[in-house]
Amino acid sequence: MYIGGCWQDAAGGARFGVEDPATGRELLQVADGRAEDGLRALEAAASAQDRWARTPPRERGEILRRAFDLVRARQDDFALLMTLEMGKPLAESHAEVIYGAEFLRWFSEESVRIGGRFAVSPEGVNRILVTKRPVGPCLLVTPWNFPLAMATRKIAPAVAAGCTVVLKPANLTPLTTNLLVTVLEEAGLPPGVVNVVQTTRAGEVVEPLLTDPRLRKLSFTGSTPVGRALLRHAASAVLRTSMELGGNAPFIVCQDADLDEAVAGAAAAKLRNMGEACTAANRFIVHTSVAADFSARLGSHMAALVVGPGTSPDTQIGPLIDARSRQKVDDLVQGAVANGAVVVTGGVADQGPGYFYPPTVLTEVPPGADLLRQEIFGPVAPITTYTTDAEAVAMANATEYGLAAYLFTKDLDRGLRMAERLETGMLGLNTGVISNAAAPFGGVKQSGLGREGGAEGLDEYLETQYIGVADPYRKSDT
Repeated sequence: MYIGGCWQDAAGGARFGVEDPATGRELLQVADGRAEDGLRALEAAASAQDRWARTPPRERGEILRRAFDLVRARQDDFALLMTLEMGKPLAESHAEVIYGAEFLRWFSEESVRIGGRFAVSPEGVNRILVTKRPVGPCLLVTPWNFPLAMATRKIAPAVAAGCTVVLKPANLTPLTTNLLVTVLEEAGLPPGVVNVVQTTRAGEVVEPLLTDPRLRKLSFTGSTPVGRALLRHAASAVLRTSMELGGNAPFIVCQDADLDEAVAGAAAAKLRNMGEACTAANRFIVHTSVAADFSARLGSHMAALVVGPGTSPDTQIGPLIDARSRQKVDDLVQGAVANGAVVVTGGVADQGPGYFYPPTVLTEVPPGADLLRQEIFGPVAPITTYTTDAEAVAMANATEYGLAAYLFTKDLDRGLRMAERLETGMLGLNTGVISNAAAPFGGVKQSGLGREGGAEGLDEYLETQYIGVADPYRKSDT
């Protein structure tokens, strides 16, 4: 663990193994944090908070910029490490290095743009001075599917705003986070600003922090059920919260869509990270007039993909993260098939070493299938059909989630009209890739609260203070 600028063992010397999902073999063991370790990390963050908040914004930004350069310089190390502990193909890991590093560069630039305002009150009696200041020590909880990007997307705005942090990475993929910490240290980040505690006992470590008055913000990326539980705990201390939770993204293909573009967009939106992404297209809602053609084209594309270990240069689809995840995906597919869905390609779990699942396309998926209601988190594309735009929008909105959606049409007016009716925080209009450090990432309904990335991402780590200033001219003779 990394606490107060020092690498430390966990209390009692506890350790746990990190597994390679392509082989099922243990890579190495790391410290397994306990409650007292989390509290020591919070103490380090709280002790460094005032000093870091008073550090000039330009200096904070320069540290982040140096970290960006160092991550890019070591992109081969980061990519290989992510592939080993998470499973994604090396090409995708390299893409994540570029994406994840961009948050460091973006917020290095945003750190000097923290503003405020000065105005005369409407009555002319006082002056209104509005300033922004860091919210204080933050707890950042990141998932396993994007080990670098999820860490930089939270650390960078917190550091830019002048906040210190305790980061709890997912126990399935802690190694990339630890490499990132070494880079931040090399970039000149002072001790105590970023502290890392990995653990297999998340509740034991996190819950005491949520009730500690020194903690002022919680940022969590993960499942909606866990997010709800964390919100209940955070409510007792009235913590600022940012929640990036589950998704059930619809992918709508209109009758006038360019099917070549739609299939390419579908593959990008569905198969990034083997489908293990909260923004992954989860339900394909295709107009009846083009459904057969789209299904055949998508099936052919996915059937041709090479499945294998991420370290192989030919691999296009790596393993899922663990055996439980593969079993969940297979259960969803078999449940749909048992109720009438037709397999175009895939649909049979690989039982060999590693946790592989073949790219799968299903048609005639019944409306009540769990496959359409749950987040799949695997390379499976269930296809349903519609006849009118209103029906497509209603089908897309028929979920408690609202993180991302995708819409393909040649008619821009139709696209914008449907977009305004879709209950989603993000929409890809004729594109299957929407994540960008300069854009606000987040959802509506039970997909979360707040935004990450863009100018909005910095605001999540700032408090607004209003100062009423007496009219400087009221005692003047002029």
